[in-house]
Amino acid sequence: MFKRKKKTTSPTTQRSLIAHVQPKSPISEQYRTIRTNIQFSNVDGNLHSVMVTSSSPGEGKSTTVANLAVVFAQQGKNVLLVDADMRKPTVHYTFRLENHIGLTNVLTKQAALSSAIHETSIENLSVLTSGPIPPNPAELLASAGMKEMMEEMYKEYDIVLFDTPPVLAVTDGQILANLCHGSILVIRSGETVIEAAQKSKELLMNAQGKLLGVVLNQKKQEKGEYFYYYGTN
Repeated sequence: MFKRKKKTTSPTTQRSLIAHVQPKSPISEQYRTIRTNIQFSNVDGNLHSVMVTSSSPGEGKSTTVANLAVVFAQQGKNVLLVDADMRKPTVHYTFRLENHIGLTNVLTKQAALSSAIHETSIENLSVLTSGPIPPNPAELLASAGMKEMMEEMYKEYDIVLFDTPPVLAVTDGQILANLCHGSILVIRSGETVIEAAQKSKELLMNAQGKLLGVVLNQKKQEKGEYFYYYGTN
């Protein structure tokens, strides 16, 4: 088993990790619905990695993947959340972790995977932060070392979730879509341009990735509450 340092949850994470701090809330229930739909899409039983992306920044992909990691962990799954957005990483802020050593260091052989993983205050949930921002993120993700690392992860974890950059901005998301067993596209109600969402879907499909579905984020209800919706293509 990997050895990891225990972390405590800060009050500043409450808004982002609603599935943890308010597990009975309607939004938390929607995350569990997404989890269930992901599991139903796994009819052949080999879905061990899922990447979450968006068309553009600010659509909620990082919040979505963090809460998905929480609800999978609550189910008793051994979960690893990887910050593969090596351009603008945020996972270490969400979980209040140091980011001196992370994915970049593992892929450049400067650190072993086991020494780079952090344990969180949430049972069954571990995090691999991005590490220092490299000059060549896409090349690192497309390297043989990335495939080797993922195989090592599968031996330790039931499911590995990847937070990736917006798919229209850079090629990183397409690279990971090809490597992961499934991908999810997050779009923001009233913000994401339809053409951008369609183009994102095309890019993910062209990368020969398995697009599991789309999360519609920040859709207002009449009472001013928000809910998340998961739909298949």
